[in-house]
Amino acid sequence: MSRRIVVKIGEDVLRKRAKEVTEFDGRLAELLDDMTETMIFEDGVGLAAPQVGVLKRAVVISPNGKDFYEFVNPVILGHSGKQICNEGCLSVPDIRGEVERPKKIEVAAQDRNGRKFTFKAEGFFANICCHEFDHLNGILFVDKMIRKKGK
Repeated sequence: MSRRIVVKIGEDVLRKRAKEVTEFDGRLAELLDDMTETMIFEDGVGLAAPQVGVLKRAVVISPNGKDFYEFVNPVILGHSGKQICNEGCLSVPDIRGEVERPKKIEVAAQDRNGRKFTFKAEGFFANICCHEFDHLNGILFVDKMIRKKGK
């Protein structure tokens, strides 16, 4: 495992749609491991592959620093409710803002071995998922920000 450099706003890769993962191999496992190490080092709660310059539909999330989740080719199947989330982003340093997100979501994805699964998240976890999944479509939280909040 090794840390990767987090790409910052202004880099083209952050505005492109990531490609679906079709090969579930050692390279994908290495990417996911590296992303997790990078997320921990950067003190983040989530990281999408485009944020480390890789246009693959892969995300790692840790809402509490203890539990770690991997989502490959995630798709939001449904959502309900609304919440206003105070967000920041490793790729957009020094900006925080409020974004409206679903309160609950249901996700279909694959794990690092290609096995399909569904997952339900709510509250802060749903917020992180939506934020990271947006990265896979070239969307940054500043694009959806309804109010800027200090630094």
